[in-house]
Amino acid sequence: MQKRIWILGDPPLAEEYAALCVEKGFDTKIRINTDGFPKQLPKGAKQYDDSETTTDVVLELTNISSDTKRKNLVQLDQTIPSRVPLLSSSVTATVTEQATWVKNASRLIGIGAFPTLLQGSLIEFAPSHLTDSSTRTAAEELTLLLGKSAAFVEDSVGLVMPRILSMLVNEACFAMMEDVAEGKDIDTAMKLGANYPRGPVEWAERIGVKHVHAVVSALYKHFGEDRYRCAPLLHKA
Repeated sequence: MQKRIWILGDPPLAEEYAALCVEKGFDTKIRINTDGFPKQLPKGAKQYDDSETTTDVVLELTNISSDTKRKNLVQLDQTIPSRVPLLSSSVTATVTEQATWVKNASRLIGIGAFPTLLQGSLIEFAPSHLTDSSTRTAAEELTLLLGKSAAFVEDSVGLVMPRILSMLVNEACFAMMEDVAEGKDIDTAMKLGANYPRGPVEWAERIGVKHVHAVVSALYKHFGEDRYRCAPLLHKA
């Protein structure tokens, strides 16, 4: 795989991936889902332009707005050649659902993109039944170039780590609302009692409450079970 990559998505997620791609030597172009372009791009990254068509791989990293995500994917599917793999965050919409939005579904694969997870050594991927084997291979090759390992999981809302982290934060919010404990005490208990590197409130601050809210809301919409009910505190994000 050559080293040209486009990244479209939500802050701070898109910036995290762009920074790592720049560090690993990619020719990196980025567009953030904001009103207008960010004042300062990640160092070494260039601004993505809708008129461009030349790249080797694309990351679509929108979690918060399904309308924005669909618009991005449709535009990319129409712009980039059919051979270019399209890795799309699938923590709030399954890649199977996303495959219905595009014509070239065989080059689409889900990625478990969530703020802070790039600090670990693993990247999750979820193929759909339409995903071509060459797309899966491209995802593995990209992961190796980024200095990570790939894990292929079932195509489901939240995937694995984003779902776990979001539900931990959600439960912590309920605990705070019910005066079980203050946020700092919940963090201390989880770090000392469960040996977590961070507490759920600390994670929420680093991830961004909007990302957590998007995942929990998607889980509740998909499963309709009370255990996935979003804490009112998250609605205030």
